[in-house]
Amino acid sequence: MSASPPGAVRALRAAVAARDPVDDREAQAVARFLAELDRLPDPFDRAADPVHVTASAIVVGPRGTVLHRHKRLGLWLQPGGHLDPGETPAEAVLREVREETGLDLDHPPAGPRMVHVDVHPGGRGHTHLDVRYLLEADGRDLAPAAGESADAAWFAWDDAIALADPGLRQALVALRAIAGR
Repeated sequence: MSASPPGAVRALRAAVAARDPVDDREAQAVARFLAELDRLPDPFDRAADPVHVTASAIVVGPRGTVLHRHKRLGLWLQPGGHLDPGETPAEAVLREVREETGLDLDHPPAGPRMVHVDVHPGGRGHTHLDVRYLLEADGRDLAPAAGESADAAWFAWDDAIALADPGLRQALVALRAIAGR
């Protein structure tokens, strides 16, 4: 069974192709992302190939932005992860944010807002084609689900940018400038 809903890969490819990269790293990620989407028969299925699509969110609100300490990597990252069979990246990111932060969020009424893409090692020989969405929250306290990292917190923009890995740092800088925060 295909993990990629019909038309979802085509829609994702169009959205990635339309990205205006924030830096050279994202420009390289866009090129690799597009090449891999063309190569992979089922890019949403993590079992089909070591290279696959993941989805994450840059969650912003009055308290700054949300990061969580990845259980295996020990890095402070934006919430996100693998797609479940039949999910689109936009659906997966809402589930992942709920699991990893306890925030039950929705995309804006106009639809999901992709704000960044990154290609990075996912550990265990995998490569993640990560599509990142902007989600807004009201600043309520976080409550990660059982089994998730308990280290999830709101960070002021400067603190989040200082903690962020290189693949996230410029996205945060660009979003802070756009949001005027």
